[in-house]
Amino acid sequence: MRAMTTPPPYLPFTAGPYRMTMGLLALKPRDWIEIDAEYEAYLAEKRRLLDERRDEVFAALPGSEAASRELRDSLAGFLAERFPERFALEGRRLHRLSDRATWELDEDGEHPLAQAGLWVQEDFCIMESPEAGAPYALTAATLAFPSRWRLADKLGRPMQAIHEPVPGYGERLGRPVDRFFQKLTPEKPVWRVNWSLVDEPTLFLPEGHGQRERDPSITAENAGERVWLRTERQTLRRLPESGAIVFGIRTYRHPLSSLAAAPEAAGNLARWLGELPDDFAGYKSLPVFGAAVRDYLSGLEGAGTATQR
Repeated sequence: MRAMTTPPPYLPFTAGPYRMTMGLLALKPRDWIEIDAEYEAYLAEKRRLLDERRDEVFAALPGSEAASRELRDSLAGFLAERFPERFALEGRRLHRLSDRATWELDEDGEHPLAQAGLWVQEDFCIMESPEAGAPYALTAATLAFPSRWRLADKLGRPMQAIHEPVPGYGERLGRPVDRFFQKLTPEKPVWRVNWSLVDEPTLFLPEGHGQRERDPSITAENAGERVWLRTERQTLRRLPESGAIVFGIRTYRHPLSSLAAAPEAAGNLARWLGELPDDFAGYKSLPVFGAAVRDYLSGLEGAGTATQR
């Protein structure tokens, strides 16, 4: 799949200094799912991965069936109501109008969560707590487009353990995230944006964290084409019946040159890259690019400023 060259839809780079925060915003219910011009390509890649690498992109622990079915049924109803030009729901049968695909919600042999993952560009992780007040753990997921993490490493683990490799997470976000999960209600879903820089546009990207060896072939002159901004629009919502929390991940990737259309964001990102602690920069594999990316982004900001004069 080729990365989009249009400007990124989400640019979380603010003018202030970089800070590790939850960055949660209220989510309007109708905005849960996003569909764009790459819909067919994303879904074809999901189908291929599920057929060829199923154990890497799908997993479900015993006991997660009820939450998986609730998510599937909720998503089917949502798609028919929100995108009637694309989907129609007749009883327990979902139709996709573009290719006339049909799913029998009560009879299909596919797992309900894997089934739901083939309807939208989002990936889904289901988080459940074994008892009131206990930490939430990852019990099931359809994860075709991971950003440098492997589903097998995280399945069954609570949030603190899942984020153990992230420098500073335990000290700064561990307890606030756990408290938030306990308090999240079905009526108030939220969303946030995560970001990373990678040296390939591949959507299925389970490996690559922690690279520290610089790639000298990436320079300030070619960083716009050699480096990609990968953003994740992450949604969190509680399912009312099972009480499970659904973590939706909508992945976008754009060549760094697309930030020419957003020079202020390019400059803010350049400054953030210069402020990141060494351990966090290493976790994100930023040493691979050296200073080339910062110089390239600063050049975009300068060109944008000059254009405005």
